[in-house]
Amino acid sequence: MSHIARLLITCPDRPGIVSAVTTFLYTHGANIIDLDQHSTDPEGGTFFLRLEFHAPVLDLSRSALETAFGEVVGERFGMDWRLSHADDVKTVAVLVSRHDHCLMELLWRYSRGELPCRVAAVVSNHADAQKSVESFGVPFHHVPVADGDMPGAEAAMLDILGDADLVVLARYMRVLSGSFVSAFPNRIINIHHSFLPAFVGANPYRQAHDKGVKLIGATAHYVTEELDAGPIIEQDTARVNHRFGVADLKNTGSDLERNVLARAVTWHLEDRVIVHGNKTVVFR
Repeated sequence: MSHIARLLITCPDRPGIVSAVTTFLYTHGANIIDLDQHSTDPEGGTFFLRLEFHAPVLDLSRSALETAFGEVVGERFGMDWRLSHADDVKTVAVLVSRHDHCLMELLWRYSRGELPCRVAAVVSNHADAQKSVESFGVPFHHVPVADGDMPGAEAAMLDILGDADLVVLARYMRVLSGSFVSAFPNRIINIHHSFLPAFVGANPYRQAHDKGVKLIGATAHYVTEELDAGPIIEQDTARVNHRFGVADLKNTGSDLERNVLARAVTWHLEDRVIVHGNKTVVFR
């Protein structure tokens, strides 16, 4: 992966974008190995592109390539763009409370090399998962919320998280403040145990049971100041029936939660997600 780079682009749609991008990369010695694109409307719409290229030998340094691309292509088409390199390993921190099934799924995949990242820390307001986390060789930090002192807990967590590239809420059952969220724009992923926008907030399985639903779901989304309203990355559902109690719904939903969150985290780490307003474009 040492010579793989990824380019994400959002811009007004018009003819010539793909030609300009690919010609620029060819000129500087890159070989395109994957390209996906989407337009909301060919006339006056918004254009999205994810491009992956192999560049063992470039005629420019990384910083010079970025500068040249911005000047030659980016400014010309009014692009919002980002270039990343696969060997710049992203740092991930995971926040969790007592329900550890999503956390364990992430750590298991991480231990098998299936998550392209470095899990730098697991932070919890309970100490329950400490031994399990440390068995994976990952540092565990217990940050309790004393007497409802969420600001103090957030300050302690920010010191631990530092400049993490991604923060994952793997069933962290505390509402984060706007100032905390703003420190990681579009870099906090939450798993919500319902098929949003249905059953926002607490006890969604109880809400689903009370409504007598025939489908339950799980939703992975970026965190914004508005509770459970951020851009959705991935969702999945399972069929249930009148025989399911709340405990049955939770057991069925836990499988959805762990897999939906793992997919969303993987796609983010592989630079497959473009946030556009309150929606996402996911190239997979």
